[in-house]
Formats: sequence, C-alpha cells, structure tokens
Amino acid sequence: MKLVFATNNQNKVNEIKSLLGEGIEIVSLKDIGCNEELPETQETLEGNALQKARYVADNYNVNCFADDTGLEIESLNGVPGVYSARYAGVECKAEDNMTKVLAELDGKENRLAKFRTIVALILNDEEHSFEGQVDGSITRSKSGSDGFGYDPIFQPNGFDITFSEMSMAEKNAISHRGKAVAKLVAFLKEESPRF
Repeated sequence: MKLVFATNNQNKVNEIKSLLGEGIEIVSLKDIGCNEELPETQETLEGNALQKARYVADNYNVNCFADDTGLEIESLNGVPGVYSARYAGVECKAEDNMTKVLAELDGKENRLAKFRTIVALILNDEEHSFEGQVDGSITRSKSGSDGFGYDPIFQPNGFDITFSEMSMAEKNAISHRGKAVAKLVAFLKEESPRF
C-alpha cells in the first residue's frame, strides 16, 4: 500500500516511517511534485488535518493522510493550540515559539500542558480520523538537542526529561503523534487486504 503523507517536514516523515514498518510505503508531498503550501484555515486541529488531506486527495488523486498537532497549555487557556506552528508569527522558527511560551509562563506555577495530534486519512474517498494525546508540563528552560518543535520544553508525565532528550524510539512509544499513528497503523493493517 502506498500513501502520501501530506507534509514537507522530513522529521515527521522519518518519525512516521519508523512507526509504520514494512508493507506500507510512505511518500511526501515533494515525492508527488506538490510544492504549494497546503491550506490550514480551520479553527481546530481536526479541521486543519482534514482540509490538508482533502486538498492533496482532490488535487493529486492519491490516498493520503495529514496531521495537525497542537500544544495546549492549561494556564494559557489552551494556547497556542491550533496556532502552535506559527505562534510567534508567520515566519517564526521553533526557537521563537518556545521563547514566547516560556516568556508567557514566566512566574506561573501551573505549567500543565498536553500535546494533541489528529491524523486525517483519506483512503479510496473514505475519510477517517485518529487522535493521540500526551499529558505533561512545560519546563522552565530548554533541554536536549533531539526532536523538533516544542520538544525541548515539553516534559511528559512520568519522566524527568524532555521529548528532546529522548531517542526517537522512546518518544514514539509515548508521544501524541505516536499514539495517533498507532491507531492509523492498526486501521491500515486491518484494511490492507481490501486494497
């Protein structure tokens, strides 16, 4: 089975490939010649994931899936949420986003947060979605050099290290994306004899 992962983020592609194993070939947007920015104009993670998947399925006539992930911080009323990737501005980098979050949490005792990922799959014109969540807290400073996004400041519950200090395998075993993709993989393995 061949599936397009509607992203140009090679970190995400590598993470997904390591979770899927054999039998399902994952290709990126670049691999199918899709170089345009995918629309992300919805107000929810679910809406954005589905919007991206529909765009690729409709314009490239392929089976595909897309994800949207948000960091939701309790004392900031769920912010940055759906705006996590561009929290510090449209052209911002991950460093800028982390710096903004740490500044906004300065002096706050409640640092509880959760990561949520929604994966939207379009397989032979049928839509499916899968959710993963991991609870944790925001650290007071960045720590670790692996991972991407907010990984250096997110410490999952039950651990004394950040996502950025974990190996990819350790992170995948407990992460929001890992949980959502595990549900996707289970579904695909169940469905694959049909395709």
